[in-house]
Amino acid sequence: MSTEKSLPKKIESLQAVASDYDALLCDVWGVIHNGYHLFPGVAEALQGWRDNVGPVLLLTNAPRPAEAVQRRLDRMDCPREAYDGILSSGDAAREILSQRGAEGQVCYFVGATKDVDVLNGIDIEFAPAEEADFILLTGMSNDMEETLEDYADEIALWHKHNLQLICANPDRIVQIGEQVIYCAGALAEIYENNGGDVIWLGKPHLPIYDTGFNRLQKLTNMETPRILAIGDGFKTDIPGANAANLDVLFITGGLSETLTQETKTPEDIAAILRDYDSYAHYFMKHLSW
Repeated sequence: MSTEKSLPKKIESLQAVASDYDALLCDVWGVIHNGYHLFPGVAEALQGWRDNVGPVLLLTNAPRPAEAVQRRLDRMDCPREAYDGILSSGDAAREILSQRGAEGQVCYFVGATKDVDVLNGIDIEFAPAEEADFILLTGMSNDMEETLEDYADEIALWHKHNLQLICANPDRIVQIGEQVIYCAGALAEIYENNGGDVIWLGKPHLPIYDTGFNRLQKLTNMETPRILAIGDGFKTDIPGANAANLDVLFITGGLSETLTQETKTPEDIAAILRDYDSYAHYFMKHLSW
């Protein structure tokens, strides 16, 4: 895969680069939907890729199992024919919970009711912070209303008990409709920056890319499939793809547009990503075939 840091090329459709790749590794929130509905033409773009090129694996930092992510896509009328599988950071969190439960460790859970699917069927004891061995953080309890300042006392409690924190969603912010809300990654970053011990799951960290590569090897029946990564996250999708040595398509109609950042020219894109020590090979507003 290319690692050249030249200016990204604007493309109008996936067909423009389809002949150079064998598979897609595609972000979900901000690329496929905005929290409420699908972006126009995205499902057709993914189906076009599957019909004409190869498999599509969705890679998401959602702190929920892949099945829960799929149910959400179903409710938005995203056809299952648009993708071959889903890989979520929630699945990675479940693996760690199962391992630690078998070791007799006790977990302190911090997150919203909507995230409890990640705990279902796990044989592990849960307790308040004062009695726990570690924290599982999936996000804020009420992310539509709470701010980072609301968690100052909570974070101080974690420090007081010197708890290791497992961050099941490294995203700092996410778009819901026209609103931007804070995710687990924003809280975990504060904790880590003040000396807290954090285990980061999902993008931009390499283990989830290794898992994704292995899945795409099987789906393509190829030893080294040429993979195009797609995302809109400055701190997650793009740096992660760079670290994994994957070519990457930056979607400007997700977080970048919501944050009203100028993303009309290759120079705009390069300048934005440079702040995160990352770069993209291509860019477009929303996926189209």
